[in-house]
Order: sequence, then structure tokens, then C-alpha cells
Amino acid sequence: MPGANTGLTRYSSLNDINTENVSKLQPKFTFSMGVDRGEESAPLVIGSTLYVVTPYPNIIYALDLSKPGAPMKWKYEPHPLAASQGVACCDVVNRGVSFANGRLFLNTLDGNTVAVDANTGAEIWRTQMGNINQGETMTMAPLVAKDKVIVGDSGGEMGVRGWIAALDQGSGKVLWKAFNTGPDKDVLIGTGFNSFYPQFQGKDLGVTTWPPGMWEQGGGTVWGWVSYDPELNMVYYGTSNPGPWNSSMRPGDNLWTAGIFARDADTGQARWFYQLSPHDVSDYDAVNECILLDMNWNGKDRKVLVHPDRNGYVYIIDREKGEVLAANPFVPITSSQTVDLMSGRLIYNQAKAPKVDQEMKDICPAPPGGKDWQPSSFSEQTGLLYIPHNNLCMDITERDVGYIAATPYVGADVHMKAGPGGHRGEMTAWDIQAGKAVWKINESFPVWSGALATAGGVVFYGTMAGWFKAVDAKTGALLWQYKTGSGIIGQPTTWRGPDGNQYVSILSGVGGWAGAIVAGGLDKRDGTAALGFVNAVKDLPEHTTKGGSLYVFSVQ
Repeated sequence: MPGANTGLTRYSSLNDINTENVSKLQPKFTFSMGVDRGEESAPLVIGSTLYVVTPYPNIIYALDLSKPGAPMKWKYEPHPLAASQGVACCDVVNRGVSFANGRLFLNTLDGNTVAVDANTGAEIWRTQMGNINQGETMTMAPLVAKDKVIVGDSGGEMGVRGWIAALDQGSGKVLWKAFNTGPDKDVLIGTGFNSFYPQFQGKDLGVTTWPPGMWEQGGGTVWGWVSYDPELNMVYYGTSNPGPWNSSMRPGDNLWTAGIFARDADTGQARWFYQLSPHDVSDYDAVNECILLDMNWNGKDRKVLVHPDRNGYVYIIDREKGEVLAANPFVPITSSQTVDLMSGRLIYNQAKAPKVDQEMKDICPAPPGGKDWQPSSFSEQTGLLYIPHNNLCMDITERDVGYIAATPYVGADVHMKAGPGGHRGEMTAWDIQAGKAVWKINESFPVWSGALATAGGVVFYGTMAGWFKAVDAKTGALLWQYKTGSGIIGQPTTWRGPDGNQYVSILSGVGGWAGAIVAGGLDKRDGTAALGFVNAVKDLPEHTTKGGSLYVFSVQ
């Protein structure tokens, strides 16, 4: 699965490719995806077959690794509704398929979850989960937890109502569905709910922390990563921003948006919740990965989740009860002052609070956050977390906006720009215990690709200019790089092929929110395009072009 395991560590125990020989990496084969939108998915290898999925139209390709050049074994075409492209907020991406029991599980842009036979490509079942007529799409990679497939919706910028659901792996039947706004019965909050902080205790807070009726278009979608602890039998996931971006229209904490839920995997019943950005004012979705680690914290063994959030802090949270153990900034922050560990509340910087019809300048981080969806990797070898992320700030003016189903529901004019130092991205090695960076690599553009750490002491990541890089996990020293045909926003994976050799794979194809100026052919003169991202990357078309190819490398 994307993430390598249900704890989402993205760490490989393979060490054939290591710091001594990684400089000898050479491309072994490439494969054209036939689509030139943002390629964000992770190539998966099961046995002697490599599986990869495209952005819309969400075609799955199976490649035979046992034969020279890895020819296509089959392809599966789900034929999602073309109209779904028009309601996708930030490119028509897909973040990957997951595998279990001979089946691949896929979410399509038009809101279907599909099971496909991994040997033949035949569709086994299809369940409609989202409704594009309400602005719902689906871009996240499903998570397999025991006999269930966990999925969620996208569309917070369309004013949809976020949810997460569990489908039966065998039949596709919906076993439970929990909304992230609204009354407790819809959110699946019952007697087993016991959040650590008192502000999350009370009846129907998903209604009362909103102006009347606004929770119905409240966002809180689940388009990022879901993790699972089989011992506790709990799934963990983040909820997105509240709708609209115009925060003055929705006084209150706007529960249960911009936070993390822990739920019983069998029933969906909520066990605890923690809100990272109460009354979010900057589009700080909390959908980033929750990496599950067991570690000694201040002399006590703890089951923790590590979450680098869009609001700019790396959170360490006790995943049994939802207590925040630490929250340290990993990027420059002006939007808030600190996280109060006693109350659990983010303390906003009121001097930077957005206002209606008044431009507020130099708010950091910008809406894509200190880090967006691009997943981190934890190395069991070094004990460090490798965070691919952004260095972006913004100027914002809030505007009045009305809700019309399946249309943008934002209410803000945003101009993003480079953060301090003038570079727009970084790859950071983070010491979880010390709460500080060990090393940083500055990149011109946001580092919008995932990270991969290996037992060979190497960390892989890609840049939006198209470079695929290998760096020393301990020092950050550049060991190898290869220029691909387009900007990289995909997730590197490594695997042992049927010939016994270790390989590394990555998708090249710029796009997503960060690369929409290229993939969507947007006019760089309109700085507010792509919800303000165009202003920050006006020069990207001078460094890369559209593309869509799989690259596979080895040292053999």
C-alpha cells in the first residue's frame, strides 16, 4: 500500500542500494502513463507485477517485471464521469491503489470505490460513495484495515460535507460511514468517545460550534492519509479545512474540521478527537499523514502518532488517548504564536487574522501549509523523520461568498509567495525526540513529492523541476540525481524484483495544486489562479513541462 504499512512509515528494510553504490543508479525501464496531469500516486509491486494508477481517467496498469522492459499485462479503465474533472478543486490527481487478498482497491475521481482482480484486471465490485453533483470527488488512496477498505471524500473548497467510510473488502458493502460535521449520531460519537481535552466533550459540538446550518456545507473532508493500529484496532485520519475559507462567516471552533479522529475500525465509533486548528482561518487541512510509532517519551513507553501539520508544527500525540506531547515549528510561522500543551489549543497571532475586504500580508505558512499531502518517511535506522515540504507565505483578503452546490465556496483572494530565504521548498530531517531539524535542503520550488527512507542509509525524493534525488540519511549530502521528463510530485517506492535485485520507482508528471500552472495551462498573470498558488510559482513553466511517465532505476 502507499505508505508501505498501516503505520505509514514509508521505510524500506532493503539495503542493496546504499550510500556506497547509489551513485551508480541507472534507469532500467520507463512507461508512459498516457496522461499528462499531476502524477501523485505510488507504484506498488506485488510478486512479479508492478501496479500503477493514473490521474483521471484513473487507469490501472499492471506491468510484468519478469519480462524484459516490463511489458503491460493488463489495464483496467473505470471510465469515471467526465464531469468530475470540473468539480475537482486542485487537479484531477489520484494518490494510489492498495492491495490485499488478490485485489486492488481504487478510488475514482467521480466518487466510486472499486475492487479489481490483481491477476486479470477484471472489476469485482464498484460502490458509489461520492456525488459530483454536490461537489464531491475522491482522490485519496484507500487504506486496508483487516477485512475493511477505508475511504473518504474530497471537495472542501466546494462546500461539501466531509466523511469517512468502511467498505467490506469482499463485497463492497458500506459497513459504516461517519460524517465530520453535524450531530453526534452522524459523526458516530457515542459513549466510547473520551477526548483528552474538555473542549471536545459535549453534545452535538459538530452543530453548536457553527452558525445555524453551516455545518451542512462545512468541509472536513478526508482526502489525505489514513493509518491503522491493528493492536488497538483504531484508524487515525485528519479532517480538512472548514468551508468557506472566509472565516468571518463561520464564528466558532467549527468542529470536527482541521483535526484528527481516532475511530474503532470495526464500528467507526469515535474514540477521541484533537483539533489542530480551531476555527481554521488559513485552509490548514489536517489531512497529512499520521505516522504510528512506539517510542520512549520522557522515560515512559508510549504509542504515539507523529503528524507534521499544515499549520507549521510537528505534533507528537499519544494515540491511545489523544494527548499532545509536543508541537514544535518546522517552518517559519506568523499565523500563530504557539501550541498551548495544557489546553491543547493553537494560539493564533491576532495581528495576522484575515479580515473581510482588507488585505492581510505576510501570513506564514500559506494555505498549502508548512507541508501539504506529500508524505514524510520515518527511518528505523536513523530514528529521523524526513519531511518534504513548503516554504510559502501569503497575502489574503476575505470576501463574502454564497453557497451553490458543486461550485467553489472559498470567499478569499490569496496571493502566495516564497517564504523567508526566497526558496519555496525544503527537505528536512527532523529529530522527533528533540523537536528540531538535524539538516535541511533548500529547493527552489515546493517539495511536492513524497519521501522514501531505506536501510541503505538513503532518502529519495523528487523536485518540481524534475530531478529525482538520493541523499545521505544522516547528513543530507546529495549522492545522486537524475533529470526526468517532467516535474515530480509522486511517491517514491523501492522493491525487490523477481530477479532478486533492488529497484527504485517514481512517477514523473507535474501537476497537483502546486503544479496546476503547468498541468492546467494557467495564466501566470492571474496570481489568484489555483487558489493563489500560481503567484508563488509563476516561473515553473520555464523549468518543466507536462508529462506522465514511470521511471524505474537500479544499480545492476
